[in-house]
Amino acid sequence: MNPGSSARRTFCCLILVLGVLWGAGHADCRQATPTGFIGNEACAKCHAQIYETYMHTAMAHASGPAEENFISGEFVHRPSRVRYAVYREGSKVWLRFDRPGDPHVDGKRELLYYIGQGRRGRTYLFSVDGYLFESPVNWYADRQMWDMAPAYGDDKHIPLNLAATTSCLDCHVSGVRAPLNGSENRYPEPIFFFSGVTCERCHGPGESHASGGPIINPGKLPANLRDQVCMQCHLEGNAAIERPGRHLYEYTAGKDLSDYIRYFVLTGNVPQGLRATSQFEALEESACKRKTGGSMSCMSCHDPHQTVPPEERVAFFRSKCIACHGEAFAAKHHGKQKNCAACHMPASLSTDVAHTQVTDHRIPRSSRAEETPATVSNVLPVLVAFPPTLSTLKQPREFALAWQTIADGGMTVAQPQAERLVRAALSQSPNDAALLSALAFSVQRHGDDIQASTLYKRALDQDPTLVDASTNLGVLEAKQGHVAEAVRLWKSAFERAPGRSEIGMNLALVFCQGADYRSARDYVVRVLQFNPDLGPAKKLISELNANPPSCGL
Repeated sequence: MNPGSSARRTFCCLILVLGVLWGAGHADCRQATPTGFIGNEACAKCHAQIYETYMHTAMAHASGPAEENFISGEFVHRPSRVRYAVYREGSKVWLRFDRPGDPHVDGKRELLYYIGQGRRGRTYLFSVDGYLFESPVNWYADRQMWDMAPAYGDDKHIPLNLAATTSCLDCHVSGVRAPLNGSENRYPEPIFFFSGVTCERCHGPGESHASGGPIINPGKLPANLRDQVCMQCHLEGNAAIERPGRHLYEYTAGKDLSDYIRYFVLTGNVPQGLRATSQFEALEESACKRKTGGSMSCMSCHDPHQTVPPEERVAFFRSKCIACHGEAFAAKHHGKQKNCAACHMPASLSTDVAHTQVTDHRIPRSSRAEETPATVSNVLPVLVAFPPTLSTLKQPREFALAWQTIADGGMTVAQPQAERLVRAALSQSPNDAALLSALAFSVQRHGDDIQASTLYKRALDQDPTLVDASTNLGVLEAKQGHVAEAVRLWKSAFERAPGRSEIGMNLALVFCQGADYRSARDYVVRVLQFNPDLGPAKKLISELNANPPSCGL
């Protein structure tokens, strides 16, 4: 889920008056970036030993050029019948895909970057016309296998339009750039300044420090600011909402993370289990953390500067337990079992990423799986702020958008609650673009097109870059016969988000119905460039290429 945005809220189908429904490069590390980052190599001049050990950690290799540490492979995805191959050809790395008998699904993409250090998994990124996308296939290290990206395992069509947004990139790279001109996933070059997670992600920009100025030591920060250094990447929650005018990638160590983003977690009537990125959230539930309070942190057990060799891990982490519980307790409590983590931090399958195991940072008393309580479909869970020190009452905007995120994510029982909270939040922040767009979508779903149009226009007055608002307002304008205005809105949105196939299809259908077959064909070709396996687009292009052309209606 993208921080600061709910699940996509667009009406993908265009209702026309005619009555038819349609659905890097790398900067020189010796020079400071605009954010003041100067890179790990600059730190190595004075901290050589730490630099050497850190460069063997997973964080240091969380991203980089695709050809580094390359993992090749091929497989056939049975539900879609698509054959995939990831391979090297000369100095370049490629993703090849094809479906026997389907001329549209037969091509390749040059892979430019990787994200994921490879110990849990890895995906690759490619560019189409300067827009960055995630590969539809991932490498899963636990199973040593290639498979579809999370959430696409059962899809019967190839997803080649998975936009690589800043929320996808930020925890894997350092110095990610802001997207260009309000786009979703088009970035200036270089897309990010440094591979992996640099020293400065935890210690703050190093430009001033390199000239003798201070630097952040997370261990000396107040407990809440110290913990936020880890939280920025090791906390996901059920919803993450960026503050107005702020972005997670702008946060640097020592600042207050809650000024940039707010997190929320569901409790009560929800399925149990661990997400792939839930370490911080889980630790907060542990008895160890609750009893020790602010004195315990991720660094109580983990040294971010080094990786413990496999043969030393049992003794290393046992020593961390003994540091709090004492030698006498350890000798009495399963004295012959030296591996504390085997019982008290067992691994279990992630609930959101296939083929991936997660270490249980709740530190349960027993490794036995507790019985999961059954969820009741019509009972609303409780949504709480995380960390709990942040009251939901003091953040009505973020709380409302969090509920809207959850409702849009499939929990339809939450929609009335979300709409009520959005309306209440708007009474305090009447010009907030995100709230206006969220309420517009709700009332549009109720069939109140006039109010929805008014709300979308107000939202776009505040933030003209809102793709969902432009798309949905275009649908409403088309329904009212204002086709030229609908086309204007969709053209702007499609230019900034060409991976959104529904926008391009709306444009193609408008031009096709106006007998402008050349323009219609151009837009369908553009859709297929980014999403070559979209069924309606494949059907429409064949009919536009017929003699005489038709609109497939």
